[in-house]
Amino acid sequence: MSRTLLRTLAASAVLLLAVAGCSSGAGQSGTTDEPAAAGEFPVTLEHAFGSTTIEQEPQRVVTVGFNDADFALALGVQPIAVRENIGDYDYENRPWAQEALQGGPAPEILVGADIPIEQVAALEPDLILGVYSLMDRATYDALSQIAPTIAQGTEDGTNAATWDEQTRISGQALGRTAEADEVIAQTQAKFDEAQQTYPDFAGKNLKFGFYIEGTPYDMGTEDLRAQLFDGLGFTVRPDSETLSLEEQGRLDTDLLTVIGRSRADSEADPVFSAIPAVQEGRVVYLGAFDTEFAAALGYSSPLSLPYAVDVVAPQLDAALKGEAQGS
Repeated sequence: MSRTLLRTLAASAVLLLAVAGCSSGAGQSGTTDEPAAAGEFPVTLEHAFGSTTIEQEPQRVVTVGFNDADFALALGVQPIAVRENIGDYDYENRPWAQEALQGGPAPEILVGADIPIEQVAALEPDLILGVYSLMDRATYDALSQIAPTIAQGTEDGTNAATWDEQTRISGQALGRTAEADEVIAQTQAKFDEAQQTYPDFAGKNLKFGFYIEGTPYDMGTEDLRAQLFDGLGFTVRPDSETLSLEEQGRLDTDLLTVIGRSRADSEADPVFSAIPAVQEGRVVYLGAFDTEFAAALGYSSPLSLPYAVDVVAPQLDAALKGEAQGS
């Protein structure tokens, strides 16, 4: 997948990770060997472009990552500005974030497909958070002249931090490590509860069919969305693979999920409709990329993941029983 397409899809909260053969977590933004205790500064974090030291607790936080605003909000910090998500979904009214957004004035929107350096500078931030931003080195260099800037873990955006890693990184940058630990525990408890409610998920193989501009991908846990299903107890491949339409039979498994293509279009495809899991009803059609569920997967944050679990877990359970779900 080209970097241009990756950036476009990330900007619309659709595809926040590259579909490349890389394991998750390796190279994510991180801290020095001894992470700071709650409220302890200075703290130094490492990322794709080196390391950044934050001298004191930030008061004016700008998030330039495509999902970083949710992580700040989950830790009780309302950014003064957030990056625009380009696409049809009404991200400013995403339901899982509304309660957290009530703590202050609405964040200013950073307008444009690229990070608007001058607009960020005018806000006079004391921290620029971009753990999943896909910024390049030139952009990082410009932002770091404005305020301490945390970039993604790798220059090309692959091997992004998982939701719990990103929560810890954000907590350390914001001086809220204790809050980060609590948020992680609460979010993990949601996954644990779902696993207890749906014990049949355990050990079942799940394929995540991801359709972008007509091309199918067999998504692995290097992508945040696939990690949702892994968190529910399913076995999901670790890496992502590009398929041809003729290779869709490789999506056959215990349970198939499909996003980016409608049920009608999928079932009209003779190769897809011949997949045994499809013929036996063991499939969930998750809809287009402009739905709230797709956006919740795109953010993959401690705020959006519990919402996504509540939506999808009952559908997965029904599909395992041969009752195809979605449209």
